[in-house]
Amino acid sequence: MSSNNWNEYLIEDISEVVFSGGTPSTQKEEYWGGEYNWLSSGETRNTFITNTEKTITEAGVKNSSTKLAKKNDIVIASAGQGNTRGQVSLCKIDTFINQSIIAIRTNNKLVNPVYVFYNLKSRYKELRQISDGHSIRGSLTTKIINKMKINLPPIKDQNNIANILSSFDEKIEINNEINKKLEEMAQAIFKHWFVDFEFPNENGEPYKSSGGEMVESELGLIPKGWKVTKIGDVTKIVRGASPRPIQSYLSNTGMPWVKISDASESNTKYIYKTKEFIKNEGISKSRVVLPGTLILSNSATPGIPKFMLIKACVHDGWLIFNDYKDISKEYLYYCLIREREGILSLSNGSVFRNLKTDILKNYKIIIPDNKVLNKIQNYFFTTNKEIEKRTIENEVLKNIRDTLLPKLMSGEIRVPEEK
Repeated sequence: MSSNNWNEYLIEDISEVVFSGGTPSTQKEEYWGGEYNWLSSGETRNTFITNTEKTITEAGVKNSSTKLAKKNDIVIASAGQGNTRGQVSLCKIDTFINQSIIAIRTNNKLVNPVYVFYNLKSRYKELRQISDGHSIRGSLTTKIINKMKINLPPIKDQNNIANILSSFDEKIEINNEINKKLEEMAQAIFKHWFVDFEFPNENGEPYKSSGGEMVESELGLIPKGWKVTKIGDVTKIVRGASPRPIQSYLSNTGMPWVKISDASESNTKYIYKTKEFIKNEGISKSRVVLPGTLILSNSATPGIPKFMLIKACVHDGWLIFNDYKDISKEYLYYCLIREREGILSLSNGSVFRNLKTDILKNYKIIIPDNKVLNKIQNYFFTTNKEIEKRTIENEVLKNIRDTLLPKLMSGEIRVPEEK
C-alpha cells in the first residue's frame, strides 16, 4: 500500500463534533449511582470502553456540564495524573464523560472511526508533547485536538487496517474476560471453603451446614483440626531492596525492575513486564526474585499481591514471600486478598500508608487441615496456569499489534484485501 494516495486532513475536517464533558457535584448523592454510564479520564487506560466504574442519574446529567459520548466515539484523556494524559480509547457503549476527557465523533461517511482511533492511539507521545507545550500543567484542549493533522488512506484501506488491528484487541479482551471469570470463581470457591467452611466433608457434603464440628479460636469458630497462626510462622517474609541513588542504576536494558506502578498497570494477578531495568552493577544492591514468587506491595498502594512471571529485581516497596510451611503460596495469595482491609488498618502513614514487615509477620490467619488444603490445591494451581497462559498470550498479541501499528499507519506495510 503506497502512501501516495493518502491525503492529509485536520481532525476537525473529519469530525462531526469534538467536545469535553463535566462532573456532577460529588456532594449530591442524588446525582450518583443512577442508570447512566459516566466515564473518568483514568478509565482511558482500557483499549475499549465497555463499562464504567461509576454511574450518574438523570438529575446528575441535567445539573452538570457532562456530555454524552456515543458508541464508536473516540475518547482522549485531556488531563490526569501519571501516564493518563494522552491515553486514547474507543467507546463500545454510550457514556457521559467528565471534564478531563475529550470525545471525537467522526464523520463516518468520510472515515472509519476505528482507524482514526488506532491512528491517535499510536500518537501517545505526540499528544503528551503538544499538551505540555500549551499549558503550564500540561493539558489537551478541544482546540488542540481539532487542529491535529491526520493522514488518511482510502476508506477501503482504512477498513482493512481497522479490521486487522481490532482483531488483536478483541482477542485480548476475550482473554481478559476469561481471566476475570476464572479469578472470580477461584475467589468464590476460596470463600466457600475457607471462610464459610463449606468444604466437602468425607461424604462430599458441605462441612459446616452438615453439622461439622467447630471449635473456638482467636478468630472465632473454625473447623476442628484447623488452627490460627501468624503469617510469619508459615512463610518467610523479606523486603525488596533499591540501590541508591536509584537513578544511577536505571537503564533501558538489564534486569527488569519491579515498581508499584507495574502492579497497578497489570490487569491480572501476574507481573510479566516492567517499564524500567536495573544495570548489572545494581543487581547485587537490590533483591532478585524468580518466576512464581509471590510478592505484596507495602507502600504507595499497599496490600496488592502479585505473582512474578519473570526473574526481576524488586523495589523496596514490595514484600517477598518464600519457604512455605503448612500452606501453599496460592492459599496465601487468596488470604491476602480477603484480609487486605484488615491488614491495611494496621498500616501507617498520613499521606501514603506503609505496611511494615513486622505488621504482616504478626498478622494472624486461619490454617486449614492439610487434607482439605490438598484437595483444593490442584484447582488453584490449574486455574492459575490458565490465567498465566492467557496473560502471556496477551503480551505476545500486544507486541505484534504495537509492531504493526506504526507501520500500518505510515503505509509502510499493507493489509491484503479480503477476497
